[in-house]
Amino acid sequence: MSVVEEKISKKLDSSYLSLADFYDIPDKDIMGRAKEFKLFQEDMYSKRHLNYRRISLTGSGPVMKIIDAYTGKEREMIYLASNDYLNLTKHPKVIKAGKEALLKYGAGAGSVPLLGGTLDLHIELEKKVAKFKGCEAAILYTSGFGSNSGTLLSLLGEKDIAILDLYVHASIIDGCKNTNMKFFKHNDMNSLEKVLKRVKDKYRTKLVVVDGVYSMDGDIAHLDQIVEIAHAYGAYVMVDEAHATGVIGENGRGTPEYFHIEGKVDIVAGTFSKALGGVGGFIASNSELIELLHYYSRTYMFSTAPTPQVTGSLIAALDVIENEPSLREHLWKNIKHMRKGLLDLGFDIGNAETAIFPIIIGDDYKVKEMCRICHEAGIYVNPVLYPAVPKRLSRLRISIMAQHTKEQLDYTLDVLETAGKKLGII
Repeated sequence: MSVVEEKISKKLDSSYLSLADFYDIPDKDIMGRAKEFKLFQEDMYSKRHLNYRRISLTGSGPVMKIIDAYTGKEREMIYLASNDYLNLTKHPKVIKAGKEALLKYGAGAGSVPLLGGTLDLHIELEKKVAKFKGCEAAILYTSGFGSNSGTLLSLLGEKDIAILDLYVHASIIDGCKNTNMKFFKHNDMNSLEKVLKRVKDKYRTKLVVVDGVYSMDGDIAHLDQIVEIAHAYGAYVMVDEAHATGVIGENGRGTPEYFHIEGKVDIVAGTFSKALGGVGGFIASNSELIELLHYYSRTYMFSTAPTPQVTGSLIAALDVIENEPSLREHLWKNIKHMRKGLLDLGFDIGNAETAIFPIIIGDDYKVKEMCRICHEAGIYVNPVLYPAVPKRLSRLRISIMAQHTKEQLDYTLDVLETAGKKLGII
């Protein structure tokens, strides 16, 4: 009997297993571990709980056509699992700029940026990002994960310390593996100050790192207070603007603009893969720090430069954000409508206040069942389970886009209400 079969027989249902059960399996090498995980996936599939890697035929949009893994047939679903908040992946100006760059420069940059891969197009995007974020300079990466992890790995060592919000992104935690780490309670300024007091005068560099908007909770960091407290204790501040760029702030410039503290945050990080509709990441800061990263950030130095098509599209995407505020206005109309609807139904959405809504259930099995019901009703949402979040906080995650219609959102709310009542959630 395999490890999985044994656990299933003891617990009667594989729904009570989680990814955590497969981090390490005693007496199983990597191939044996992979076989055990495959058995787990097959059992999940049999219960229609395996709602991952659904294959899209149309790309991001308010409605997506997919191949249903359970029927093998094409079907349309209301897509509520995208970070494409402003629907820029298919904006005509963004597509046109990408095509023009592709034809002019070719399919790839051809080399790493430090050696032979830097195009004039990259320089244009760097300058545009720096200005957009109110900083002196910026550096481009081929992924948002790489921008965070590579920057932190290159800046912080054994004599330094990173002070992290408990809910920061995994890329930030991975980037701090070569330095000291301490966590403070999520968005808790008293907890942050206590940590800063304990580490005062003990480390060469103290860097407080937070998300601008938290990816699993949709709430906003108290960045104005964080900057004030951190600087009072001689610490620098880095904010990851992945889910804030294009969404919050009067002009969509993100969390510093939202709190009117542009230019006061020491390091502004972000990704191009959310509201900007592309792929890649950036760091914006003072010119000296950016120059240091050019020569010491390994995820920059040893990765081929961003493709011309993506770079051209991103330049256009920033122009659209700056010149077409109606997209953000429509997004916020949808955010307010969905927030009110979920709260009126009695769902627990935590402190969500942006385009991301967690429906906190606290029971992995019920989350899987709710996701199954939504899938069968044509609603594409994602389950977020332990160990990605604590068991008591397992949830569905919903993302809103500017082009969702009121009818689509209302239908979604109706399906969620039916499922929530059936499972005893509301």
